[in-house]
Amino acid sequence: MNTAGKITAFAAGLAVSFGAAYGVGYAIDPVTSGEPAAHTAHRAGGAEGHQGGADSRSGAAAEAAHAPGGLQIAENGYRLALRTPRIDAGEDTDLRFTVLDRKGRPVTAFRTEHGKELHLILSSRDLTTYRHLHPTRAADGTWRTGVKLPRAGDYRLFADFTPDVKGGENLTLGADLAVGGAYRPAELPAPGRTATVDGYTVTLDGILRPGAESELTLKVAKDGRPVTDLDPYLEAYGHLVALRGGDLGYLHVHPHGEPGDGSTRPGPDISFTATAPSAGTYRLFLDFQHEGTVRTAAFTVRVGGSADDAKPATGGKPAAPEHSDGGHRH
Repeated sequence: MNTAGKITAFAAGLAVSFGAAYGVGYAIDPVTSGEPAAHTAHRAGGAEGHQGGADSRSGAAAEAAHAPGGLQIAENGYRLALRTPRIDAGEDTDLRFTVLDRKGRPVTAFRTEHGKELHLILSSRDLTTYRHLHPTRAADGTWRTGVKLPRAGDYRLFADFTPDVKGGENLTLGADLAVGGAYRPAELPAPGRTATVDGYTVTLDGILRPGAESELTLKVAKDGRPVTDLDPYLEAYGHLVALRGGDLGYLHVHPHGEPGDGSTRPGPDISFTATAPSAGTYRLFLDFQHEGTVRTAAFTVRVGGSADDAKPATGGKPAAPEHSDGGHRH
């Protein structure tokens, strides 16, 4: 899934997804996805996600064409109306919002993409708390989902959807959410090639490069053994959300292949094609499902102007995501 504008305080400017996860760094340029085998990352507002060709421009026009998603509350005549703009940390809350059309009417027709009409990503501005949710829609167009956030602070909500209208284009609209309580910002976990969650170890292979497509492969293991029987989750074996440090610019990338296509294996490798158009710090969130439970592995990645800067660091504190049973809801 991709959008003409996808990526904010970017927990990985490259929304893959899941559960709850830790911190992000500080980058300032957008990340776009390449064209994977059976899927493409969503294009914001229908703008081409690749670089070059008719989309190859310079200056402000090029920057606008490749702007990350989720930075705007309104686009292409659609607006995100957050009905619950403030909640309290540690409290079970009914989060409500509506997508409005250019006449201010609630939108009630959406295309199903990867098993859902709308994908909702929720991240703290310091990228230490992350949720990938799937709210339910009432007949009047109001979307609802239960949420309980552990920490106070400023959050960003991303609604990723495609209106079911002629010529409808995928959009990611964003809105700010205030979470009340005592706030203490957390540090971004150090860059690293491995992340652990619930006894699973996920290893990141590949270098995210500015301005050039590259392949990222994530290998899933449990108790030291490769996992070769991943469950299909939202019509794929994994989903990758990237948020950009500094502005939380959003990108959701889908893996190569899909379950049942005759060639894609259910692990241990999940591969994606992506492009970072500039240097910066990114936070990557990989959602995968095994034995009926969805988990999220999170990585901090630095993309620099030199080969050394682009390589994920192997030292420092491992980028272990915060995990919560409330991280995934349908």
